Amino acid sequence: MALLAKTQESYYNLSQSFSGNGSTRAFALLTSSFSTLPTLKTQFNVFIDGTQVSSSNYTYSSPTLTFTATDYNSDIQATDGAPKNGLTILVKQIDTSESYGNYQYVKGKDIVNNFRIAYIGEDRIIPKCSRALVQFHAQRAIAELSYDTLRSEKSQEIEVPASLTMIMPHDYVNYVKLTWMESQTGIEHVLYPAIKTSNPRALLQDSDANYMFDETTGDLLEANDSNTWGKYKSNTTEDATDTERTREDLRELSIGGRYGIDPQHAQNNGSFFIDPLRGKIHFTSNLSGKTVTLKYISDSLGTLEEIQVHKFAEEAVYKSIAYAILSTRANIPPVIVAQFKKERFAETRKAKLRLSNYKLEELAQIMRGKSKQIKS
Repeated sequence: MALLAKTQESYYNLSQSFSGNGSTRAFALLTSSFSTLPTLKTQFNVFIDGTQVSSSNYTYSSPTLTFTATDYNSDIQATDGAPKNGLTILVKQIDTSESYGNYQYVKGKDIVNNFRIAYIGEDRIIPKCSRALVQFHAQRAIAELSYDTLRSEKSQEIEVPASLTMIMPHDYVNYVKLTWMESQTGIEHVLYPAIKTSNPRALLQDSDANYMFDETTGDLLEANDSNTWGKYKSNTTEDATDTERTREDLRELSIGGRYGIDPQHAQNNGSFFIDPLRGKIHFTSNLSGKTVTLKYISDSLGTLEEIQVHKFAEEAVYKSIAYAILSTRANIPPVIVAQFKKERFAETRKAKLRLSNYKLEELAQIMRGKSKQIKS
C-alpha cells in the first residue's frame, strides 16, 4: 500500500527547501522531494532568497549539496559560501519527466512485496514461494489485465509520409482506433479499416509466368511491394463495392435512395490496413501529409521499477497471482483453486467497472439528450 511520501511543495514544484543559519554549508537532498534523486548538479538549479546561485558556487555528490566560497554572493552568503541566517535555500529540479498523478498507481515492485507479505509464509495460503516465481506471475497477470481491464491505452501522432505507411510502435499489441486531424480545428476523424485488401507476398515471375528463384540459395524471389498495395495507395476513391465508383456517385447513392448503406463507407476520411508481417500500417493516398493518431493497447510490461498498476485493479492482480501459483502446484485441494478462480473473476470484474469511470452527472446529461423530441 502506497503512502504519501512527498510534500505538496515537492509534488507541484519538484523542489526541496532549506533554511540557512549562516554557518551550515552542506545540505542533503531527499529522494521523496523529486521525481528521481538528481545524480548531477546539472539536473537542478539552486536559489537563495529567490536569487539563483552560480553552479560554480557549490559542489554536489548525491545526495549532498555543499556550498563553496567560489563566486559567492555577499548579499546572501557568508564568505565561506554558507547561506546567511534566515534565508531560504530552494533546490529545484530541471529537465525531468512529469510524474503528476502517480499516487493513483502502485509500482510493480510494491505489488510483488505486498503479495509476499500478505500471501506467503507460515500459516498463509502459500507456505513457500520464490520471489522470481511471484514476479513472473505478477507480470503475466498485469499483461492479461492490460488487454481489456487496465487503462493501458497509448498513442502516437505522426504526419503521414509520401510512402503512406506508419511503423508499428515497439510495444504494440492491438489498435484501439486511428484518426486524422483537421489542421484548423484539431478535431479528429475516425479512420475505418479496409478489410478487403492487404499487402501479400509478391512473387516475381518471368515472361512466361514461371516463378523466379535466387541462383545462389534457390529461394523464391519477391518484390518489395505487391501490386495490391500499389493499387490501393494510388486509389483516390472510397468504394463500398467491387465496382469502380467516384465519391460523387457514392454521395448520390447515400441520399434517400440507398437505404441500409454501411456507415463506414459513407464518408471520405480515408482508410487503412495493417500488415502484421512487415510491422506497418498502410493508408490511402488522400491521407498523405495529414496528421494521423494511432491509439493502441500494450501489455504495460517493463522492469518492476517501470510497471504501474492502477489502485482500482490492485486486488485483482493479487488474486490473479495467487490463482496462478495455486493452480500450478501439486497437492493443492481443488476447492481452494476453485475459490481463488472465483475471487480472481470477481475482482477483475470489479476493477473493470471501477476503471470504466462512469460519472452519474455525465450519464444524466446523456439521458437528457435522448429524451429530446424531434420535431417533424
